[in-house]
Amino acid sequence: MSERASRRGFLAHGAAGLTTLALAGCTGIADAPWAVNLLGEVENLTRVAMRLFAGSHALAPEFTKADIAPVFRPNGTLNPNTNDYNIHASQGFKDWIIPVGGLVENPLKLSLADIRKFPPRTQITRHDCVEGWSCIGEWTGAPLAAILALAKPTPEARYVVFYCADPMGSEDVDAQGNLILPPFYYESLDLLEATHPQTILAYELNGKPLPVENGAPIRVRAERQLGYKMAKYVQRIDLVASYDRIGGGKGGYWEDQGYQWFGGI
Repeated sequence: MSERASRRGFLAHGAAGLTTLALAGCTGIADAPWAVNLLGEVENLTRVAMRLFAGSHALAPEFTKADIAPVFRPNGTLNPNTNDYNIHASQGFKDWIIPVGGLVENPLKLSLADIRKFPPRTQITRHDCVEGWSCIGEWTGAPLAAILALAKPTPEARYVVFYCADPMGSEDVDAQGNLILPPFYYESLDLLEATHPQTILAYELNGKPLPVENGAPIRVRAERQLGYKMAKYVQRIDLVASYDRIGGGKGGYWEDQGYQWFGGI
């Protein structure tokens, strides 16, 4: 194993292990002040180590076709299964439009056909899940940096927020009979990670259209990040100066539940 691989493995297992500890039913430990502080320190260490030793735009390892898993294991939501999503899926997502807005000079509305017009990038990479498993697949998509360049972020923009089509729970009714809708998945990357050469809006997996269980029609691939950072079913992209007032204010659905915002490996 190379030194780089060893470091990558150490950081991945360290951060993943501690985060898993926080989210695998060990509520008592995860809520303890020392554990919260330790998780925060690991996040900082991982971020500093990656950017100190690996460089700000160093590439994640890429593999050969011989390394591709026969079946790519999906993570997270396997099907949004909302009426709106099911209609789009039945029509082959031909009318799926992704607005790119927020702090940009040139707001965009991109169809799948528009996204496919960007020079594609294909990469065979390893998906590392916070649950402790990994899987290698071939992804093709449009580099997010090219899309952002067209949208022209303003100087105030610091983060890219991805809003997704998968509800995280079921509808409910409160004591007054009011309908309570579940939150929808969202995630964010800073501009450094969003403009990384291997950060793409993927529309193909292993040479075929992205399956529903893997995030059809569009998902994020940010190859230096853990799986939960790579939002599936992307339906809107906003550039913001801060995510403090979005969702629970932590930068992503799982971050609002206790995951660390920086999911670097």
